[in-house]
Amino acid sequence: MFLCWCLSLVALIPLTTSINPGVKVKLTAKGIEYGRQLAVASILQKLKTIKLDDMSGKVRVAIGKVKYRLRNMKMVEVGLPNGCTGSGNWRVKYRFIKDSGSFKLNGDDISFSTSLSIKTDPTGRPAVRSIDCGANVGKMSVRFRGGASWLYNLFKKKISRAIQKAMQKKICPLVANAVSDMNNNLKTLNVLAKVDKFAEIEYSMVASPTVSKTSIDLSLKGEFYNTGKHQEPPFSPAVFSLPPQINNMLYIGVSSFTMKSAAFVYNTAGALRLSITDNMIPTTSPIRLNTRTFGAFIPQIDQRFPGLMMKLLVKMAKAPVITFEPNNATVQSFASVTAYAIQPNATLTPLFVLNLVSSVGARVSVSGTRLAGAVTLNKMDLTLGTSDVGDFQVSTLNNIIRAVLNFVVIPTMNVQLAKGYPLPTLGKMKLVNTRLLVLKGHLMIGTDVQFTG
Repeated sequence: MFLCWCLSLVALIPLTTSINPGVKVKLTAKGIEYGRQLAVASILQKLKTIKLDDMSGKVRVAIGKVKYRLRNMKMVEVGLPNGCTGSGNWRVKYRFIKDSGSFKLNGDDISFSTSLSIKTDPTGRPAVRSIDCGANVGKMSVRFRGGASWLYNLFKKKISRAIQKAMQKKICPLVANAVSDMNNNLKTLNVLAKVDKFAEIEYSMVASPTVSKTSIDLSLKGEFYNTGKHQEPPFSPAVFSLPPQINNMLYIGVSSFTMKSAAFVYNTAGALRLSITDNMIPTTSPIRLNTRTFGAFIPQIDQRFPGLMMKLLVKMAKAPVITFEPNNATVQSFASVTAYAIQPNATLTPLFVLNLVSSVGARVSVSGTRLAGAVTLNKMDLTLGTSDVGDFQVSTLNNIIRAVLNFVVIPTMNVQLAKGYPLPTLGKMKLVNTRLLVLKGHLMIGTDVQFTG
């Protein structure tokens, strides 16, 4: 219940202008039950703190008026809906007779209902503003200990009703306090989550949640933006739906749109470029970034620039294209490779520009609460863009460029991809029993959830 409240309240974040979501979240009946257990545990902890105010008064019985006082009343055990037990001390006076002792309380059952009034706070997150509560404590029995039973048995029923009413008055403020604790949890919603210095991802709502007896379905924007600058990409999310699943508490669908928006953002930020020098090539490789190595395939390079080291600049010509098919994720990239000779004074002399179209296979995984990845080179195609050293057969450079990709570019990409980006989460949320499927047009993550605090 607590988890359900928290997740469904996300709907109160101002809706964005997107039509289709980039990310979908489904909380199943299993997840709803886990949330209910969290709610019950939280409320029980509050109810166990109940301490009733001291009571005193006069009760008219058959033999006259009896003065009483009840002190130190507190709860010992509380269960929902099973009831409660408590303890306290009693003292009575009838004419010249004084008596005292202790007592035990037993309540048959406890029930309550709440309705919440929710508004968004200045950060755009939902917050509980007011709570209406109704509470009921079943028949309360009191077992007195010590003293003369004939005396306290005269007014035991009236005392039981008074304690019952006092209990009912105490329950709702504590329930309200427990529900209000949601505000602290709601503040942890990563509606706008930082990924790194280049990007952030937005998980605002694009539609009201769909709530049924068996699930809560949320539609989130799931779009990457350049940090501090929300520029929409020249493409929109397509419709996708999660296949029916019930085994896990939570299912998260991540569309190819989300990944494409990431590629667009990083390309716009100029982050998809890499300068490669010889010290980045493994020392065991026979291929070196110098004019001698390249001169073996393009003689005019070694003739014009003998004995010089070289530098390659790999940068994207446009954002990569990400495709999800069943059990297969691929990325097609369109890049340029510019080769320079490094002069003794560190001046860069351009040699040639290659057009590089490559396809990589992507392996996607969940690491903690982040979606991570790794890529491997499938195939590549080289064509000549421009040349400052005359014509040459581009195909002769295939092995060199492939080695550079495998030794430097792919490992560098994988270091970044391994860091991943944050999934939509709430509070100290831990994903367990997680599995990931690649489906047509989207990824589906099935997971159970644990809250550690």
